[in-house]
Amino acid sequence: MNKILITLILGFVALNLQAQIDRSKMPEAGPTPEINLNDPQRFELNNGLKVLVVENHKLPRVSIQLLIDNPPILEGDKAGVSSFTASLLGNGSKSIPKDDFNEEVDFLGARISFGSQSAFASSLSKYFPRILELMADAAINPNFIEEEFEKEKQKLLTALKAEEKDVSAIANRVQNALVYGTDHPYGEFITEESVNNVTLFDVIQFYEDYFVPANAYLVVIGDVRFDNVKTLVTKNFMPWTKAVPPSFQFSKPLNAQYTQINFIDVPNAVQSEIAVESLVDLKMKEEDYLPSIMANFILGGGSVSRLEQNIREDKAYAYYSRSRLSDDKYGFATFKAYTGVRNSVTDSSVVEILKEMDKIIKEPVSNEELINAKATYVGNFVMALEQPSTIARYALNIETESLPKDFYKTYLEKIEAISVADIQKAAQKYFSTNNARIVVTGKGSDVLNNLEQLTFNGKKVPIKYYDKYANEIDKPDNSVTIPEGMTAHDVLEKYIEAIGGKEKLSEVTSYAIKAEADMQGTKLNLEIMKTSKNQFMKEIKYMGNSISKEVVDGDKGYTIQQNRHKDMGEELLKDLKEESAPFAELNLLKTSMEVEGIEVINGKKAYKLKLSDVKSTFYDIETALKVRDVMSVNVDGKIMVMTMDYDDYKEVAGIKFPFSITESMGPQKWNFIIQEIKVNEGVSDVDFE
Repeated sequence: MNKILITLILGFVALNLQAQIDRSKMPEAGPTPEINLNDPQRFELNNGLKVLVVENHKLPRVSIQLLIDNPPILEGDKAGVSSFTASLLGNGSKSIPKDDFNEEVDFLGARISFGSQSAFASSLSKYFPRILELMADAAINPNFIEEEFEKEKQKLLTALKAEEKDVSAIANRVQNALVYGTDHPYGEFITEESVNNVTLFDVIQFYEDYFVPANAYLVVIGDVRFDNVKTLVTKNFMPWTKAVPPSFQFSKPLNAQYTQINFIDVPNAVQSEIAVESLVDLKMKEEDYLPSIMANFILGGGSVSRLEQNIREDKAYAYYSRSRLSDDKYGFATFKAYTGVRNSVTDSSVVEILKEMDKIIKEPVSNEELINAKATYVGNFVMALEQPSTIARYALNIETESLPKDFYKTYLEKIEAISVADIQKAAQKYFSTNNARIVVTGKGSDVLNNLEQLTFNGKKVPIKYYDKYANEIDKPDNSVTIPEGMTAHDVLEKYIEAIGGKEKLSEVTSYAIKAEADMQGTKLNLEIMKTSKNQFMKEIKYMGNSISKEVVDGDKGYTIQQNRHKDMGEELLKDLKEESAPFAELNLLKTSMEVEGIEVINGKKAYKLKLSDVKSTFYDIETALKVRDVMSVNVDGKIMVMTMDYDDYKEVAGIKFPFSITESMGPQKWNFIIQEIKVNEGVSDVDFE
């Protein structure tokens, strides 16, 4: 089934790539646009709540944002209590049941959401009084119920269980833990143990301690009048009890003393997650803030950045490669250059990231590159001003970051004034290849040999090993032994027997599959038909409309893309004819292949069969079922790794089929759930005309 869905992924990848073909050619920069931001009108309640109002009468809408600007909070052995607080806030109030609350918000066509120390609402301006009232009621009089708490606990535990196999989740957790330390608010993480330590009383206590008005800001933007806002906010938020959050100290993080690789072995990883990170002391109010942001933008802040051009465009190592420079008024923030690459180029990708960092530190950028970067950055900045959330964030930044009142009004002038020398000075201050922590999360058996030999600037880079929870460990042992005499033929025989046996599979003359995946809240539908007569049909529908169809009938075939009919090329026809057999493994028994090794896939050992130079398949040792296909595919000249995981096998007509197929390529991922399988029925020659 692997090749059947390749074109689905390639279609969406190609769609993303089309707009990037001429990214190296930048338009000439025009004059700096004028930024006209209305100054917020302000007032403050006696309990400490500060209110900012920006009137904008272009559209009959209003947005409300509440932010409680507390310092970072260390949750310790009750890590997760803030997550519980966020999920339980907004479940109605003491006066309005959850269902009634949600029903009224939906009826008004509004939105209300909560974080552990924040809230957001939006609606038509005519409903503003009621939405503000509902938001305030839910914030000040939360409805914390034991039954809802237990539901959220099970959700969180389930999510943690799923993350045990998620390479990206593991990488993010360990990256933060290593750079900050686990006894820092930004480095600690939620575990099953810490979740089970949390009680409803702890949630209530967290809310009472930290959801307080002392450091709270309310920003109202849209089609409203200041006097009316002041009256309504005073009425609804004055009951919020005046309180100051407790203060405490936490550990001060330190950078690595020398550049080093920190490796986390995840045997089921099909690509390596790489992050070159370090601590930085950057505040928005500092003079070099904007030069540092622009330096990062040139290095890895956008699609035309140096990292993207090198690692994605030139080397074709990865689907993306970016960098991020953070700021934090409360302490250290981080610089991070990151990417996700196929295993074979892990060490090379690390070297290329370090090279680009070293280059921007040691060599001035060209004036042309700076001009082009400014033009792109300014364009993004101006477009973002269309969003009320952007205006709210800017208003809050001025208040909470001690910025000048005209900080954003003169923002583009300051960007325009940044010089080549400013860029290099900022890069030298905030980027470093001398004490960088290179965190690599990946498959040790594939990447460690090369990583252990990695050198940069003539020096070998030392390596340390960590587990999935940032504990230092000895070097992982990835040696495995294939049972003596075990052949690829044996593995395939066991698989065929496990799903039904040769006799049962040989009785299948056709089957039809219908599957469904969620794509950003919209359903993606897939229908596949196969017969034993080299007939194959696949159709993909998005929002009910056909976006792709492929049909093979013996020695001929065609494709339909966006209503355009095209006869199938020889290579694609050959591939799909091979896949058109109901069970390709029956044909594979007649070919020559080898057992390449044993690897851990989703926590279980599996035999790896190398079918070709670009494809490998994995079969669970215990169940004999197929659990994964891995393929290298060429997308516009770029080699990318596509994986397909098979799970949730169920019996249909005496044969086991996977009812969950998860496909991923680069950052894109789909989980197809099989809705229906028909064996030896529901398929006729008409379907392949």
